[in-house]
Amino acid sequence: MPTALRAAAALIALCISTGLASAQSLPKNAPARTEIFPIPSLTLSDQQFLSGDAAAGKPVTVAGEFRVAQGSGKMPVVVLMHGSSGVSPTTDAWVHAFNAMGISTFVIDGFTGRGLTVVGPNQALLGRLNLIIDVYRSLEILAKHPRVDPDRIVLMGFSRGGQATLYASLDRFHKLWNRSGLQFAAYIPFYPDCSTTYQTDTEVAARPIRIFHGTPDDYNPVRSCKAFVERLKSAGRDVVLTEYPDSAHGFDSGLLGVNRVTVSANSQTVRNCHIKEGDGGVLMNGDTNAPFTYKDACVELNPHVGGNPATAAESQKAVVEFLQALFKLG
Repeated sequence: MPTALRAAAALIALCISTGLASAQSLPKNAPARTEIFPIPSLTLSDQQFLSGDAAAGKPVTVAGEFRVAQGSGKMPVVVLMHGSSGVSPTTDAWVHAFNAMGISTFVIDGFTGRGLTVVGPNQALLGRLNLIIDVYRSLEILAKHPRVDPDRIVLMGFSRGGQATLYASLDRFHKLWNRSGLQFAAYIPFYPDCSTTYQTDTEVAARPIRIFHGTPDDYNPVRSCKAFVERLKSAGRDVVLTEYPDSAHGFDSGLLGVNRVTVSANSQTVRNCHIKEGDGGVLMNGDTNAPFTYKDACVELNPHVGGNPATAAESQKAVVEFLQALFKLG
């Protein structure tokens, strides 16, 4: 073999061996690969969503970050949907935990592509149901990915994203908007807002729903979720609500060491609203029987947020054990 060819072969072998060594030395919670996906979606009013009026929607491209966990073949995935402040550092804590288990993650950013950063002080900036569209469109992408096990995709969300996660389970919404041909294996909402009653909302996917909430949460109070859970249980659905005392809204930020509660200045909360779906997909204020708006008297400001390291760790342990059983991980 000519000297030049021997040198080239040696260089290739060195690169391959170095790459393998690098991959073998990765910490368990580091992904083997990260991919960024554009997600073609729509921006809709709640009425357009509820009536299935896709033609009236404004096309938009949001984004998803897919971290492929270390391993081989088709792998389980957790899709994560953020809350009213966008993708947060807490999301990353969950991502690292799942990747360390051999579970890939797909983090959706439903704000940046819409020109948004936060919506807490003005929830009217984005319809309450838009993130469900993003979730279903992400499922279309994952359905075609060669490294994804389509039968082992779980949806998890936080606050506004927890609301999207909870209501993405509705059979009616799947029929209206989910074109992927897939169904999530489970739904894991963290401290969602359950204050809205939708038509046929006890007809949900035949999959587990596991809700995690805090007793003193005054942003999205747990009482409305308890009422919805009781209705779901009466309908024979597989739903469990885990409630943590001394745990404010966003308590899982305790995974980052956050251990204090503060006011979320000027953020809007519908904690004292009773919202229900009326005729033609119009969301109504149940107290006034007028169409609901964020200018209604029931909308209040300045709820509390904060972390609790103890219950954050407890909830993470519960989610990890649930996924280990669901995904049949060793």
